[in-house]
Amino acid sequence: MANVSGIVKSARNIMRQDTGTGSDELRILQLGWMLFLKIFSDKDKELELMDDNYVSPIPAELHWDEWAGDDEGMTGDELLQFVDRKLFPTLSEIDLSSGNRRAVLVHEVFANNYNYMKSGIHLRQVINKLNEIDFNSSKDLHLFGQIYETFLSELQSAGTLGEFYTPRAVTQFMTEMVNPAHGETVLDPACGTGGFLTAVIEHLKASANTVAEREAIAHNVRGWEYKPLPYMLANTNLILHDIITPSIQFGDSLQRPLSEYTRKERVDVIIANPPFGGVVSNNNENNFPQTYRTKESADLFLILMIHLLKEGGRAAIVLPDGSLTGDGVKQRIRQKLLEDCNLHTIVRLPNSVFQPYASVATNLLFFTKGEPTQSIWYYEHKLPEGYKAYSKTKPIQLAEFETLKSWWTNREANEQAWQVDIDTIKANGYNLDIKNPHRAEEEKQYSSTELLDLLHQSFAKSDQLLEQLRKELV
Repeated sequence: MANVSGIVKSARNIMRQDTGTGSDELRILQLGWMLFLKIFSDKDKELELMDDNYVSPIPAELHWDEWAGDDEGMTGDELLQFVDRKLFPTLSEIDLSSGNRRAVLVHEVFANNYNYMKSGIHLRQVINKLNEIDFNSSKDLHLFGQIYETFLSELQSAGTLGEFYTPRAVTQFMTEMVNPAHGETVLDPACGTGGFLTAVIEHLKASANTVAEREAIAHNVRGWEYKPLPYMLANTNLILHDIITPSIQFGDSLQRPLSEYTRKERVDVIIANPPFGGVVSNNNENNFPQTYRTKESADLFLILMIHLLKEGGRAAIVLPDGSLTGDGVKQRIRQKLLEDCNLHTIVRLPNSVFQPYASVATNLLFFTKGEPTQSIWYYEHKLPEGYKAYSKTKPIQLAEFETLKSWWTNREANEQAWQVDIDTIKANGYNLDIKNPHRAEEEKQYSSTELLDLLHQSFAKSDQLLEQLRKELV
């Protein structure tokens, strides 16, 4: 397998020398459209060989191989002019009259992007680097995710892009537990680069027995994404996974009034890591009923996801600790979740799962719509023996979930698992941030704020005792 991180590093170093791609974000955007075109073009060539009736929406001379495939091909000003004056204008104004979904995709990618590089020589060098990766011959479909992850993990500003790459072990585990079946509609309303969608696609492909089942996957597995870059990367990712026309909608999931969704638009399964810590824009909270209006994106997504599920629909979502507690609107949203859905399991993850992008403590919530929650099982996922934290070089692995998977079907309380009934939760103001009761108090890890509180309490107590003593001595 090509040394992906080495290739990506070289490409980025070349871009650093170019005046047009002087920032991390611009380098990712530049790489985004180039990877899209290379992969899309390769797959189109494949489709034309397999199907005599298939006609690529990309004009012959604009296919990657034609202008970029030859390492000794055009370079300098000639290459720059070709990309800026021919490639981008033609592909962004591609003929959409046929209603070909692949033509629409090419249009959306090129109408929303630019060639940022200013030197045709640098551009040629980056193209040659990308030509070292042969996605078709690679057995590892996750090469694409790896390229993107390599970029993100070295991007200091990844957090500002709001792009928290969900580790593959987590997307696979959540998909296995929700177990989407053929014929069911599956949605990720905040699909990012398509990590959950590809996990679901692979899961369904593994059990597909007929051509019809394989073909239905593309229609049934759907995503929504509102940022041009992840949208482009998600489409590229799905095309790599042999989805000819990905069902990914471009647009803000929160911009439509909740009341506008019809029964027809509801889905069987939702699996997602909604954006959290973000403040919603364009007053989108006004699309939600008054009682659930908040500026916190994760909380609005939770309401949206409950609404979009069919009766009996299943969901697996990632939520930060902050969404499990809080008064007012946050409490009302949790109450709705527990009244409309059976929140049967919460898996508590260590803080470092999302390193190096975010160090917030996260949880995996599994629920079914249509019956209220009677009790919730909590399961605390521990770091592997000898680990202080996960890191870029030591990410969470799927094998770590084996104990949890065997517990899942035969639930009993143990040092990592405990059950809490709904009355206890109601009495506690619907607070879902319930710590492991099996942990000895001395093991408790205090945060700096908690330590300051404890210190403050002990000072207050000392003052009280001193005052008492003083009175007695007088």
